[in-house]
Amino acid sequence: MDRHFDADADRAQVFEILAPPVQTLPLVLASPHSGALYLPEFLAASKLDGFALRKSEDSFVDEIFLAAPLLGAPLIRALFPRAFLDANREAFELDPDMFADALPAYVNTRSPRVAAGLGTIAKVVANGEEIYRGKLRFAEALCRVNRFYHPYHAALKRLIDQTRQRFGYCVLVDCHSMPSTGVPADGASGRSKVDFVLGDCYGSSCTPLLIETAERALRSQGYLVNRNTPYAGGFTTRHYGRPRMGIHALQIEINRSLYMEERTISRKPYIATLSDHMERLIDTLAKVRIPRAD
Repeated sequence: MDRHFDADADRAQVFEILAPPVQTLPLVLASPHSGALYLPEFLAASKLDGFALRKSEDSFVDEIFLAAPLLGAPLIRALFPRAFLDANREAFELDPDMFADALPAYVNTRSPRVAAGLGTIAKVVANGEEIYRGKLRFAEALCRVNRFYHPYHAALKRLIDQTRQRFGYCVLVDCHSMPSTGVPADGASGRSKVDFVLGDCYGSSCTPLLIETAERALRSQGYLVNRNTPYAGGFTTRHYGRPRMGIHALQIEINRSLYMEERTISRKPYIATLSDHMERLIDTLAKVRIPRAD
């Protein structure tokens, strides 16, 4: 297990890699939104309490996929919270209204994520409550990106490159959760909500065989599954998914009502069963025959 710390010894950890002694599967798993280490200065700058800030987390998602290193694939998880910095965005998707000073020209101020208040540095938490007491300085955004975002992505890229070099290709599984209030199921199922949404950026981020295999595996376990609606894949899936170069990226969104009480941010007993099912899914994806990119 590799632990990586911020430049200052007394600062929060940035990310953690749970790696097998020897990697035997051509997979890398990532959990960019399960971090829950809140810096005191961030809490002081927020008008929300710690519990309200946690509503943006993909709580426990990293735990659900903990079988990965036991099976032979590394799992990287961000330890900083999404409300502080979102690693599943471009480095600089920022809302100019959040800042006291002008933003550089290279900042993306017009993305749909920014418009929703959910840029690299979010304006709001998941339920729409604004996070900050006052305006930030761009220097603060630059500091967060340099200290947290870039180290996380450098480590993720290194895992992907090492996996591709070792096996001839890499399957990146980006792991997320979605609010239980979203994604209604079709009436024919007799159930109200979809359990999983698989995203491959509408067929561009991985071989079709990968998402077909994942969907079939999940359905065989009794889950309702959507493809690409409403979550087709975030920055990680779009940025790293290059099938012609031997990098296949698949995003997985899990309905939180399966495994947690959202009101109290606590685990349900079913989380153990779900973890077992994700272990089977990892094993199934590892067996997909993908040509080497030599």
